[in-house]
Amino acid sequence: MAIDRLPPLNAIRAFEAAARLGSYVAASEALHVTQPAIGRHVKNLEGWLGVRLLERSPRGVTLTLPGAHYYQAVSQALQIVADASARLAGQDNQRWLRILCVPAFASRWLTPRIDSLRKLRPDLKIAIEPNASFTAVDARQADLGIAYGLPGELSGVREVLLRPAVFAVCSPGFLAQLPGPLTVADLPANKLIHVDDGTWWNSWFAANGLRVRVKSDASHMSNDIVLNLAERGHGIALATEVLVKRELEQGTLVRCLDQAVPLESYQVLTPPQAPSEDALWFINWLQSSLRVAFPQARVESARVLP
Repeated sequence: MAIDRLPPLNAIRAFEAAARLGSYVAASEALHVTQPAIGRHVKNLEGWLGVRLLERSPRGVTLTLPGAHYYQAVSQALQIVADASARLAGQDNQRWLRILCVPAFASRWLTPRIDSLRKLRPDLKIAIEPNASFTAVDARQADLGIAYGLPGELSGVREVLLRPAVFAVCSPGFLAQLPGPLTVADLPANKLIHVDDGTWWNSWFAANGLRVRVKSDASHMSNDIVLNLAERGHGIALATEVLVKRELEQGTLVRCLDQAVPLESYQVLTPPQAPSEDALWFINWLQSSLRVAFPQARVESARVLP
């Protein structure tokens, strides 16, 4: 697409912030503009594209299916622009560690620890690019990646970090409205929030001995979005302790029932080229930090592959 065919950047930023934060109010505070301005930008963008991106409700905004796909693309594009700008603004001799990372892990576990991580190696600059769909790492794009997947579906796996149990969560208010106690068999009839077309929920049901097929009417592409919706009372979502440990401790999310089963693993991917000393240092830090934080999580491998 030619540059003059691009939609207005301010509209893109307003849409990205509203989708990421789940409301026009939060987006207006983040971008330091008024709430009506956010609404006008999103409406202009929807008019420019000819498709509805967000659905509004008293609880906030949710992505439509086209909106979820568009959000994934524009959030990655904005992060690439931000990272490129940061690198050019710095000095040529600065060392960068570029990390691809599944969005929920990036925002909920890794990013809150970046400041303490940088203190361990203050001369190292770290750029994190959220990406929900990568299955391999190109050295031109990143130095390593942190992905979440099944054995064999990812390329260039250097280390399998841990395989946490997956369980169902919702807000305390949502749970209070349900006739309880719930069983696994009760969940398909309830409001389930999906990160995909229903595959993850169906895998979880099967692992718990329930043969059922559910389909999503909205795919939100990122567990971060799904869990934000669950916190605001929109339904029941799947989660791991890695993603919701803080929310469970604070009580903004609760487990709907006791069943928890391990599914996919968090894995470190590297390009075909030998990792740098900084990349190896980061991988070792990541391994030890996760195992200290989640000692009960299932560890698939404790060694770095050759």
